[in-house]
Amino acid sequence: MPVRNLLILLVAAMGVGLDCAAGLAQPGPDAARLTPEQFAILPWGETPGTPEALQTVYDCGFNLAGFVKPEFLDLVSAAQLKCIVIDKDQHPCEPEFPMDEPAIRRHVEALFQRVGGHKAVFGYYVFDEPCVQFYPELQLWVDSYRRVAPQAIAYINIFANLATSRQMGVATYAQYVESYVQTVRPSFLSYDHYALMADGSVRNGYFQNLEVIRTAALRYNLPFWNTVLANAHYTYAAPTDAGLRFQLYTTLAYGARGISYFTYFTPNIGNYRLGPIDQFGRKTPTWDMLRNVNMQLHRIGPVFTKLRSIGAFHYPNAPEGCIGLDQSRWIDSLDGGNLMVGEFEGPEGEPFVLVVNKSLQDSVPLELRFKEPGRIQFVSAYTGQLLNWAPDNHWLAPGQGLLLCLKRP
Repeated sequence: MPVRNLLILLVAAMGVGLDCAAGLAQPGPDAARLTPEQFAILPWGETPGTPEALQTVYDCGFNLAGFVKPEFLDLVSAAQLKCIVIDKDQHPCEPEFPMDEPAIRRHVEALFQRVGGHKAVFGYYVFDEPCVQFYPELQLWVDSYRRVAPQAIAYINIFANLATSRQMGVATYAQYVESYVQTVRPSFLSYDHYALMADGSVRNGYFQNLEVIRTAALRYNLPFWNTVLANAHYTYAAPTDAGLRFQLYTTLAYGARGISYFTYFTPNIGNYRLGPIDQFGRKTPTWDMLRNVNMQLHRIGPVFTKLRSIGAFHYPNAPEGCIGLDQSRWIDSLDGGNLMVGEFEGPEGEPFVLVVNKSLQDSVPLELRFKEPGRIQFVSAYTGQLLNWAPDNHWLAPGQGLLLCLKRP
């Protein structure tokens, strides 16, 4: 394309009067990063307490350092991160270390005395993938942390809907989630679902899991986090640009307020491979791909985090347990392949949609019409700027999402 024509297209894309929620945008490539209070970005697992390891976490676009031992908190702060403190002496729900309420309270208070005033503390690790029989004890841990550190989170990550009834301790996943919220009374929901398979497929249940968690989060006014894959193991796919984009943007489209990546440091067991940092401490190609995705989140985040989730639908075919275009609040028509759309309201009731290309192989040309008249704009995932939606920006790469808004007349 001649340079002159390219410049004309760029000027047209920028436009004038870019005032669709313009006060929300934070333009420019050097815009500040999201804080974990706004949107948590977590490398799932224990992070070594070295300046070198923590620097790579920050450089990769995370705002949490992962699970970190108390003695390394100063290094976490020096790396401009916060973390979830993991305490080797904490033993929730382990029969060989029975702890009643007074013992739990003493342990929590002692840990808080050691680290509670440190600016690097975002939360405290409690448990991963509990069954319902553990809920009463976990509620004691959560209450104890809430009592001494009301601004910190007590980190518990629950099962995905892939778990068996024996693992969960109840017949259905909906019961498992509902009982967790009612019994444990957490300040947020976190779960993990690994769905990208080595044969190129997305395992059934991924979107249904998002539906169940989103429904519970809205019912109880809780933020939720999704834990997704950043390495290859078992029969899961090797990380790709498309897969990482797909996991981020589908999570955002359902209204999440946090995302965790399993794992950042590649475990040195089994067939684990291609995590962002390999078993020898070196960056893999996954590191650059994940950094790109994390930085896209930082760019659209100042707008996204101020939106209220009001729906999520699929087009042209909705997975079982999900809804279709006919139940959309904002969108009249949609075309461009295998898509899903998260629907949101801005602070002044402005229509926003996050459209995601669900294909992991194909780029698609997106066409969309709102039910109301107005000018369609989008938030650039590379600059954070709010721009008019010009033709060159109608294409979606595999797994890519696009945050659009409607400027009403």
